[in-house]
Amino acid sequence: MKLHLTRGEGRNIVTGYGEGYVAINDQRYERSIMVMPAQPVADWDAARFEDLEPAHFQALLALKPEIVLLGTGSTLRFPHPEITRALTDAAIGFEVMDTRAACRTYNVLMSEGRQVLALILL
Repeated sequence: MKLHLTRGEGRNIVTGYGEGYVAINDQRYERSIMVMPAQPVADWDAARFEDLEPAHFQALLALKPEIVLLGTGSTLRFPHPEITRALTDAAIGFEVMDTRAACRTYNVLMSEGRQVLALILL
């Protein structure tokens, strides 16, 4: 699916997604990534849902997100609360959804000026 957003100049916008990829500002990624509105898109070292560990979420605290979205691929899957405890302890919002929903939600929150961080698993 190709997405269009009229607001967001100079920010990272999800411009498309499909089986095995997500596009940020029309650049296609076929691996797990972290995306924030004003930061460079970065590889995320959790390539699969099964790879998730507490350290993955502890490392996000330095980025100071307001809310973290976890896109878990084509199927909605919830990590054990112990894995995401660092976000809870820091009072950072955390939402889990399939990757397509995470892409759409990221664009909405980004366009509202929120400090959102999307973790996209493919």
